[in-house]
Amino acid sequence: MSTAEALSADNPLATPSDLPFRLPPFAGITLEHCREALLAGMAEQRREVDALLASAEEPTFESTVVALERSGALLDRAWSVFGNLSSSVATPRLREIEREIAPLAAAHDDALRLDPALFARIDAVHAVRETAGLDAEQVRLVERYHLDFVLAGARLDDAGRARLGELNQQLSELSTTFGQNLQLATEAAAVRVADAAELDGLDDEEVAAAARAATDRGLEGYLLTLVLPTGQPVLAKLRDRELRRRVFEASVGRASAGEHDNRPVAERIARLRAERARLLGFATHADLVLADSTARTTGAVDAMLRSMVPASVANAEAEAAALRELAARDGVELAAWDWAFYSERVRAERYAVDTTALRSWFELDRVLVDGVFRAAELLYGFRFTPRPDLAGYHPDVRVWEVTDADGGEVGLYLGDFFAREGKRGGAWMSSFVRQSRLLGTSPVVVNNLNVTPAPAGRPTLLTLDEVNTLFHEFGHALHGLSSAVTYPRFAGTAVPRDFVEFPSQVNEMWALWPEVLAHYARHVDTDEPLPASVVEAIDAARLWGEGFGTLEYLAATLLDQAWHRLTPGDEVGDPVEFERAALAEAGVASELVPPRYRTTYFQHVFAGGYSAGYYSYIWSEVLDADTVEWFKENGGLRRENGDAFRERLLSVGGSVDPLEAFRAVRGRDADPMPLLRRRGLAPAG
Repeated sequence: MSTAEALSADNPLATPSDLPFRLPPFAGITLEHCREALLAGMAEQRREVDALLASAEEPTFESTVVALERSGALLDRAWSVFGNLSSSVATPRLREIEREIAPLAAAHDDALRLDPALFARIDAVHAVRETAGLDAEQVRLVERYHLDFVLAGARLDDAGRARLGELNQQLSELSTTFGQNLQLATEAAAVRVADAAELDGLDDEEVAAAARAATDRGLEGYLLTLVLPTGQPVLAKLRDRELRRRVFEASVGRASAGEHDNRPVAERIARLRAERARLLGFATHADLVLADSTARTTGAVDAMLRSMVPASVANAEAEAAALRELAARDGVELAAWDWAFYSERVRAERYAVDTTALRSWFELDRVLVDGVFRAAELLYGFRFTPRPDLAGYHPDVRVWEVTDADGGEVGLYLGDFFAREGKRGGAWMSSFVRQSRLLGTSPVVVNNLNVTPAPAGRPTLLTLDEVNTLFHEFGHALHGLSSAVTYPRFAGTAVPRDFVEFPSQVNEMWALWPEVLAHYARHVDTDEPLPASVVEAIDAARLWGEGFGTLEYLAATLLDQAWHRLTPGDEVGDPVEFERAALAEAGVASELVPPRYRTTYFQHVFAGGYSAGYYSYIWSEVLDADTVEWFKENGGLRRENGDAFRERLLSVGGSVDPLEAFRAVRGRDADPMPLLRRRGLAPAG
């Protein structure tokens, strides 16, 4: 009996979906279906690999590597649903299943990656890859599988494999604990406000949203919920200084005490990662991570980060001086919780930019359809047609069918834009179905944001930052939708961590591109376009705040590196003191500019895929800033430019060396100067 047949008869995950593009049939899928399919999927893939190993034939590309690409179909279907639900609609039962499955999944992965017989077959194919008549994508697939297995510990002896399995299971459990602690601690840290007068500075819709958040939890008054980073958007608006302090301290204190304390969890994760790296032959976890990156070495990362610290600190100090002067007029001695508030005042006084008032020109659906989608059509020929007949995993989720310029099918795009209970903070893109010519599949991708929804009957308005975030995340979606590879291992965003942010950061350029902005930035009540004088002021104010933004980012990046440069014998002591010392040693410690993420809520590195890799954003931004120059040099928003970028870079995913893909677009290696100018770290020129 096959595993699919062993599933309960009503499990919708047992077979590929018959909905368009294999969109999962969410309406019929329960958490118990997911749990059952995950367990059955692991067993099925193990049997598939056992059958592969039982073959008496010499290992070949088809019989070994392609067979592995085809294996685990049920498990992939189950993970694509459950993994997305765990981030977007978590419940107590889902968290329970997640805690149960995490160590089992780690053990399953280890059983495959650490199987000596399986690695022997891959190693044999790898040895003859250049003479076996394989094409370039096939050679790269063999090389990727070989590297994956080596970095996973395939060359360890029996004792080493056993210890590695133990470490991986513990790390899986701890990462799950960290993420769940953070989500629950963030919800618990929401700031209650009794009197609406304290919310002075927020507009009517934001006050209504705070009232609704309180009502949703059965509370009186108002509730200010928290987003993932240290900086909370309301800090730029609240005139009540005491409330600003409460919100700031709630943010930086998350998951640092009590039932959901992540301090010991983070320390334990870092220690186990250090031991695992040493077991695998690397000095530190950072060295292990960088072995599969475009940066290659910790030295290269250090050189880039350290080169930016002095100018970033100087820029932030110059901004602080201006803020202190402004705060002093109010009799205020500037503190961290005042920075955003007075920064907005400077922006308004110096550059006549009122970011709060800008929201009236940025209505969510108009930004999405007339801005984000329109830019994608002008550049790539993609068209987006609403599919209200197709259901998402939550009522907030909407579905669009994507076609190309000739009307050909591309895939599906799902949008889940609103914050809610059970949804983790931040913004991200993920996939339900990966494109693959081998499997005959087209992409189904989803973007998640955490925008506060407007009251019933009112349009949802975005901040300028949220507009940029939507364009950014859609850049990831375009990477997935543009995929045109044979093997699922290479589809879409399956590129090194320090390259994956590059296409999404490039897509941000279109948010303020005149032809795009003029189309979507229309006043929600009058339909008047955003005045040209305001657009000019936004451009003039572009460098204001870059000191703060770069320094808070560098502080988080260097903190990530500090945790992941530990060796097994290093003493950590109090994680809070470790963090303080690490920031001081790196030259980025500041009472006024805390890290974008502190240790206890640094989800990217302790419960996500960015451990020792948070540097990736600015590393990718070197490529991004130079590519923006390429677009401008070649006429900007032109179909010819979009076609070149899609065909040479987006469509190839991980099937070619990523820096070769960059050179195929740019014609040379990246120049760092455009990034340094963008961030005010070098003279404009």
